[in-house]
Amino acid sequence: MADDAPNAGSSRSSCSEHSPLLARRTILSTTCSDPADNVMGHAGGVSVTGTGHSKPAGIDNALDEAIEFEHSLGFIEACKLYPAAIGWSVFVSLGVIMLAFDPQLLGNLYAMPQFTEDFGYLFDGNYIISAPWQTGLSMGNPAGQVFGALVAGYPMERYGRKITFGACVVLTTGLVFIQFFARSLEVLLVGELLGGLVLGCYAVIAPAYSSEVCPLAIRGILTSYVNLCFVIGQLLGNSVCAGTSKLNDHWAYSIPFALQWFWCLIILPGLIWVPESPWWLVRKGRLNEAEVVLRRLASEEVNVEQTLAVIVETDRLEQELEMGSTYWDCFRGVNLRRTEVSVGVYAIQVLSGIYLINYGTYFFQLAGLPTDEAFNMGIGFLAVGFLGTLISWPLILRFGRRTIYNSGLFVLIVLQLVIGILDCIPDRPQGVTWAESSLMLVWNFFYDISIGPVCFVIISEASATRVRSKTIAVATAVQGALGCVMTVAIPYLINPDQANLQGKLGFFFGGLAALCFVWAYFRLPETKGRTFEELDIMFERKVPTRGFRDYVIDGGAHGS
Repeated sequence: MADDAPNAGSSRSSCSEHSPLLARRTILSTTCSDPADNVMGHAGGVSVTGTGHSKPAGIDNALDEAIEFEHSLGFIEACKLYPAAIGWSVFVSLGVIMLAFDPQLLGNLYAMPQFTEDFGYLFDGNYIISAPWQTGLSMGNPAGQVFGALVAGYPMERYGRKITFGACVVLTTGLVFIQFFARSLEVLLVGELLGGLVLGCYAVIAPAYSSEVCPLAIRGILTSYVNLCFVIGQLLGNSVCAGTSKLNDHWAYSIPFALQWFWCLIILPGLIWVPESPWWLVRKGRLNEAEVVLRRLASEEVNVEQTLAVIVETDRLEQELEMGSTYWDCFRGVNLRRTEVSVGVYAIQVLSGIYLINYGTYFFQLAGLPTDEAFNMGIGFLAVGFLGTLISWPLILRFGRRTIYNSGLFVLIVLQLVIGILDCIPDRPQGVTWAESSLMLVWNFFYDISIGPVCFVIISEASATRVRSKTIAVATAVQGALGCVMTVAIPYLINPDQANLQGKLGFFFGGLAALCFVWAYFRLPETKGRTFEELDIMFERKVPTRGFRDYVIDGGAHGS
């Protein structure tokens, strides 16, 4: 199955980084230079060779038919033909839910009376967790994104996606014990930092696995599904804490930590049946196993022999193209512009205020809502995000990426500034408090209908084919680094014993988002309807940003 759209935050293998159309043209023009090529596998009467070998004569028709079939496949038909691939993609994405669940717990615990009483100190008659400790505890997750993006690729390539995923789940299971039995901030800090380093790997594993087991027609949706997994994890974190917040002993916060084992208990037994990535198996020369996996992922109507032939030949081609490609190549020549776009759209998620979600309940409490209502508002905050992500999918298929992204970002700016203005009203009447909180719900809805999921689509289309995995890793690392900065800054900005900005934080993020909008307007191109080959040509020709949508390539090709 030819590759299409990876997720942000993922580190992609070289075998899935090129346009299927470009690969087909190159493959079909390749001649068999060695008639004595070593045949490493056989599929449906078509002999295929391992990586580094020339393709045997007679394979062109099989490749052509397979690629044409995948490009003609519709979304509904693909769902019917690949139910197992969809199911296993969703299963592996459970790791992303764990990734989002843990930091959301911390943001809620800061608003939980029993947790602040056991771990905090008395300030103006109320127990709070100091800003330095909030910073340290919350640092594990964004630091893990940086670590996971740049390091997770090594075990994934050496041992496979399945084993790497399983190892991360085992490590997560063990590290939750530290969090569960922690009775001091020092011990909890150790558990969060170590756990965050492992959790960051899930952001790479899930989208990489999904992109390698699913066909072209559903790959974009399943890649943006990662954003939905983040929302699900955050929503569950808020809901659990809302349910335990009234407990008067350590179980108020121990139960939320313990529920992380629930995901581990689901995933570990299922790992026995998880199919390995067929792309990884082909790279290792295990073609017979790759064919077996492809049969498990697809229904009987799919010609997996042709699919395997495409994977083998695309892998051979891309192994050659990937030679000499390094992280430095992301910043050389025309790739610099493409890396800028990928990094920019991912970084804007942080700069526009998404890290406030982790402190949503705490923010509502500081805004003046009672504890119960703050937790309920936090749940509603993420529920509208869930709905927004679902609505974004038909929009992504209908409208341009640039249009959705920039329109959504503009709305986010307006909402943040309105929240800041409302917070300046003297004496802060109860109606203003509810208005601020409600606008945060509206903000999250527009985030998850626009720059949240669309970011992942843009990164997959804007990154250069030869260095796509490295470009995505760089973008994820930068996003994680900015997340670390916000993790340090936000507690100092909102805590009552520090800046105590409350709703005025809208001015801060509204201002940052306004600067980001200027960048996006002048630098973010429209990539909808373009093949990877067309995008290569357009970036190489230095087509102006606002000229991408209507640009006509020689021969009459143009975006839809």
